[in-house]
Amino acid sequence: MVYDGRTYGVLVVSSSEKLASSLTSLLTETGHSPVEHVKSVSAAKRAMIDRTYDFVIINSPVGDDIGVRLATDVSEDKKTVVLMLVKAENEDEIGEKTSPFGVLTLPKPTSSQMLTTALRWMASICERLRSFETRTLSLEDKMAQIRTVNRAKLLLIEKLDMTEDQAHHYIERHAMDECIPKLQCAEEIIKKYS
Repeated sequence: MVYDGRTYGVLVVSSSEKLASSLTSLLTETGHSPVEHVKSVSAAKRAMIDRTYDFVIINSPVGDDIGVRLATDVSEDKKTVVLMLVKAENEDEIGEKTSPFGVLTLPKPTSSQMLTTALRWMASICERLRSFETRTLSLEDKMAQIRTVNRAKLLLIEKLDMTEDQAHHYIERHAMDECIPKLQCAEEIIKKYS
């Protein structure tokens, strides 16, 4: 599935070769790339060390493991959306354990139409997570800028006996006079007086 020119990398965790083949075919048809398949929880963990996936689809059970722990651990990454395909009779029980972690569950057997809908939901969630990540980074940048300007103010107060207001106005005026951002002005002050 392509969303705004973006494709999604998928890891399919399934001990069933038949289901993995069907999923891989559907994922490839809907534009997901790359699509990788592993047959065990330990192989999935190894694969995720080497690469980050946008989606992880777990066909439960995986060997002798239900896959709940893998699903919840992967979803803690905050960048990966997890879908578990579970036996219909176990969906409520597994959903109760995994939904607080943001893991989606889908009963099986399921249709390709339901899977396509679930993939659309996963793409939507993935894009929302990315927007939160971008906002978080910009907030962290702003906080770093404020700390730098405050550090420069403190140096002006200590070294030039200015008040906080005077230091604040000095930084603003100097930045305006030099046509540079306040952050750059603050960094120059820190370099000069440290």
